[in-house]
Amino acid sequence: MLDAVFAPFLGADRVLLAVSGGPDSIALMHLFARWKPESPRPSILVATVDHGLRPESADEAAFVAREAAALGLPHRTLVWTGPKPEAGLQEAAREARYRLLLQHAREEGATHLATAHTLDDQAETVLMRMARGSGLSGLAGMRRERDRDGIRHIRPLLDISKKALVELCEGEGWRFVTDPSNANERFARVRWRKLMPAFAAEGLTAERLSRLAERIARADEALEAKAADAFCRAEPVFEGKALDLKAQFLTDEPYEIALRVLVKALSEAGIGLEASRLNRLEACLERLQVAHATGEGLRLTIAGALIRLDRAGILSIRPEPPRRRGR
Repeated sequence: MLDAVFAPFLGADRVLLAVSGGPDSIALMHLFARWKPESPRPSILVATVDHGLRPESADEAAFVAREAAALGLPHRTLVWTGPKPEAGLQEAAREARYRLLLQHAREEGATHLATAHTLDDQAETVLMRMARGSGLSGLAGMRRERDRDGIRHIRPLLDISKKALVELCEGEGWRFVTDPSNANERFARVRWRKLMPAFAAEGLTAERLSRLAERIARADEALEAKAADAFCRAEPVFEGKALDLKAQFLTDEPYEIALRVLVKALSEAGIGLEASRLNRLEACLERLQVAHATGEGLRLTIAGALIRLDRAGILSIRPEPPRRRGR
């Protein structure tokens, strides 16, 4: 079993395990320590992020340090310092966690990061993103593997339920801590978690939601490949922070492909799309499609980008110029 779970780490130089002290990550640490592949196992580091949001967090990090030491694994506590936002606290904490983990991984020469996200985490993520109106890429959920600025982030337990991991820890006598914030309905994920039994009773189980995410991820991958080809056929021309390309894709390609080409063009032009909602991008595409079909020019802005479509069928993307105040 362990060879299949940890196969993605074969060939890694050094792996950083993110261990909070909960049953999921404690199981990850113990299982990784037990893994004995035929080829040399990569060296292991353990890190705990102390967000400083609860009085117990420092003690929990110290607990993980002791458990790691008992397994002969080096441990580091990474502390999130500075002011904490009132709104969007969980999102800010997540960003801080990955920032600290990736920084530590680079400092220690780790090529891979492992986190203990489970089947239940994946199901909750899909539901939360569905409620926010995500597109296919969002509904693919958390990816099993992804690149984070040169560090390979892998979630090896994504097919395993939280219940199974708790039972494993209890059966093996592996101690773990319980985070009270996991029951705090102030946080959206907790509220969704409490709805899961009702969904499961109607057949919408965590397993089926996770399977749905896998299928959507495959479809998303195929659409991305098609969009990449369409982008190349549009013959993009780069000049500094400016990008020009043929606009024929707007009407020649299926809607979903045209949308992805537009998103790729914006991204390639250095436009940050993190805060842009899908419906704004769709509205932008629809206006461009109408203008191109009728041979009209169009000028609009989105996500800090100035987009121009000329009558000759060239789509130009530039950073939006600074707005003058007092006008």
